[in-house]
Amino acid sequence: MSIVTVQLGQCGNQIGFEVFDALYSDSHCPQGLCSKRENEVYQASCKERFFSEEENGVPIARAVLVDMEPKVINQTLSKAAQSGRWKYGQHSCFCQKQGSGNNWAYGYSVHGPRHEESIMNLIQNEVEKCDCLSGFFIIMSMAGGTGSGLGAFITQNLQDHYSNSLKMNQIIWPYGTGEVIVQNYNSILTLSHLYRSSDALLVHENDAVHKICAKLMNIKQISFSDINQVLAHQLGSVFQPTYSMEGSYHYRRNPLGIDWQVRPPLSGLPTLGKVSLNRELHFNTSIANLVILRGKDVHSADLGGFKDPALYTSWLAPVNAFNVWKTQRAFSKYEKSAALVSNSQFLLKPLDTIVGKAWNMFASKAYIHQYTKFGIEEEDFLDSFTLLEQVVASYCNL
Repeated sequence: MSIVTVQLGQCGNQIGFEVFDALYSDSHCPQGLCSKRENEVYQASCKERFFSEEENGVPIARAVLVDMEPKVINQTLSKAAQSGRWKYGQHSCFCQKQGSGNNWAYGYSVHGPRHEESIMNLIQNEVEKCDCLSGFFIIMSMAGGTGSGLGAFITQNLQDHYSNSLKMNQIIWPYGTGEVIVQNYNSILTLSHLYRSSDALLVHENDAVHKICAKLMNIKQISFSDINQVLAHQLGSVFQPTYSMEGSYHYRRNPLGIDWQVRPPLSGLPTLGKVSLNRELHFNTSIANLVILRGKDVHSADLGGFKDPALYTSWLAPVNAFNVWKTQRAFSKYEKSAALVSNSQFLLKPLDTIVGKAWNMFASKAYIHQYTKFGIEEEDFLDSFTLLEQVVASYCNL
């Protein structure tokens, strides 16, 4: 089963390139600490997911690149082609000469409707190249105008046209110190729209990745390229093939293959017993954890800690909240590696902060006219605030 990646805006296209480069590099590691046969199956599974192949044997990324300015897309196409290892399709890009000016409303209300048909046709062309479509992976930022506004518009369209396929958005959470003066407005509008149209949000905080570069990798002058490579590394470790089940040596066909829907119990049902240790130690209460183990000793790893009921909300048993994926094939030359995808209270503080900052600006009517002139009314802001405050309250009450 294949994934079609949609790269949106400067951020989405730069990260998208690094993701495909990391996927290709990993799948073409000589042995990956496993048998030659197993390595070949792994490579074939990776290729089916993320690449199609042209006659000359160069893999082509299953991707659509969208930006409202040509510079970054041209750089991205050039970097991929110059690598000589893989490239983007000849007719997989859409760009214009005028950007969105960091205005969510312009990306959503102007560029979206104006270019909807062209962009959706490109996506459909990519879908038709897949023998079996698993879903869409949409890479975008929240702070700017094209990635956030147009990204929300395109995700909504994907939901309308491909309602049975998974839509997973990878969103870049802006630096707390601020990159764009209206980034908090752009962020709350993005999040509230994606909440309605996306099936899963994978969130990376720029501040957290910056700390990884500084403290774990000891990089002195941290660039966006450094940050994007860390992001790509993490995403590759999640999306590369894993065994379909415990004890199996067949790779799962569906790379996004867990149930991403979390269903709280009907009111009135008894909750499960829960150890109070959770509150005392201030754990981030989880509703879902996925651990992905790769390389040596994966079958003997002790995962008992993830099955502790204290980690989870009272209405979910660990057996329903915890998944583990494994493969003996190593990732990116590491002898062994682990990745955690968690749906927990971890984002409560940054979400509450961004909503609070946006509300303070909104209360003083700061920059509202920049949005209303492109059709985003004050009621739209209020709807976004209401929805996200409900999300904050729901996570607080886990």
